[in-house]
Amino acid sequence: MKVLLASRNAKKLGELRRILEAAGVAGVEVVGLADVPEFPEAPETDPTFEGNALAKARDAAAATGLPSVADDSGIAVDALNGMPGVLSARWSGKHGDDAANLELLLGQLRDVPDERRGAAFVCAAALVAPGGAQVVVRGEWRGEIVREPAGANGFGYDPIFRPEGCAGTSAELSPEDKDRLSHRGRALRLLLPHLRELAGG
Repeated sequence: MKVLLASRNAKKLGELRRILEAAGVAGVEVVGLADVPEFPEAPETDPTFEGNALAKARDAAAATGLPSVADDSGIAVDALNGMPGVLSARWSGKHGDDAANLELLLGQLRDVPDERRGAAFVCAAALVAPGGAQVVVRGEWRGEIVREPAGANGFGYDPIFRPEGCAGTSAELSPEDKDRLSHRGRALRLLLPHLRELAGG
């Protein structure tokens, strides 16, 4: 059975494939947006991670006829009252400019003392079947914002997020450790029973 992950991010595709393999879910082939005919993608305008993930999964399932998974994720910083939140990817004003987003966030937190630099990565993941059945789950990963980027793995805010219980940032973790610990890994694992059911057990 083909399942569409409504993303062009190769790292996200690899993450879901590894999680399915590790869980022993057989009979599921994960494809991405680059593997299906293009269709209009609605902008992410919902104020919640869950709403954006569900809208993306619904659009993908309707356009392709494939069971579709979509996620919306970001970082919620305590000292910024939960922002950037759903605006994480475009916090600096330009969508997907990781370096500018990191620089802006670190600048905003420059004078915030270490004990008040708590944050959480948040991921909502939605699965929508062509018949309309849908499920939305949420994973969170607590930690803190460090003062200087470190690590070359991961993407987005990984180089400045140090997870609870870790000595380094999430960009310094191996892909396997990140899958096990991360917000997206946690959310995607919550979808596994539903994917297994779609695949016929």
